[in-house]
Amino acid sequence: MLPSQHRLRDPQDFRLATRRGRRAGSASVVVHALEGAAPVRVGFVVSKGVGNAVVRNRVKRRLRALVAERLAHLDGSIVVVRAQPAAATSSSAQLGADLDRCLQRVCP
Repeated sequence: MLPSQHRLRDPQDFRLATRRGRRAGSASVVVHALEGAAPVRVGFVVSKGVGNAVVRNRVKRRLRALVAERLAHLDGSIVVVRAQPAAATSSSAQLGADLDRCLQRVCP
């Protein structure tokens, strides 16, 4: 579970990170990151293109758990993780590998 101080809730912060932040994509996720936030805050975007409500919530839970394991490596950033339709059928290992690759590119 992602601690509450690390959750991104403000729509303006989502917009800021996606428009001004660095971007890296893979088959299953796209990560936007904007440096400069004191505590790391992470938000998730899972659209209806990924699947029905059950599938979207499952993808969100899996991504949340994967990001929670990687919080220590993210320094002062606003991060938005957007799931692609392929995330619905990807294994957790594949999602983790894609997430790591994207995070490495946007959060050096």
